[in-house]
Amino acid sequence: MFGDMMGMMGKLKETQKKVEETKKRLDTVLVDENSADNLLKVTITTNREIKSISIADELLNDKEQLEDYLILTLNKAIAKATAVNEAELAAVAKEGMPDIPGLDMFK
Repeated sequence: MFGDMMGMMGKLKETQKKVEETKKRLDTVLVDENSADNLLKVTITTNREIKSISIADELLNDKEQLEDYLILTLNKAIAKATAVNEAELAAVAKEGMPDIPGLDMFK
């Protein structure tokens, strides 16, 4: 019994290490999102850190329009980044789940 418990604990620690490594790697995975007319471009990491924003000169003349563009484009970029982030972390967590009776419904 204790052997199984020790094996599970070891597997959980290994999975935790893999999750941390995946989080670090996701800092380097970039997601680009453009406004529909390509006047605004946002680049963020899949850990949702903004890396760059590129704004066309014509958007600088209308503060309200620029704000709308930023909100829409940033929200789309964050949604894409979140989807990638969650999929990557879920794959690592699922791979490292120990075989615990009754928990197989989560696999």
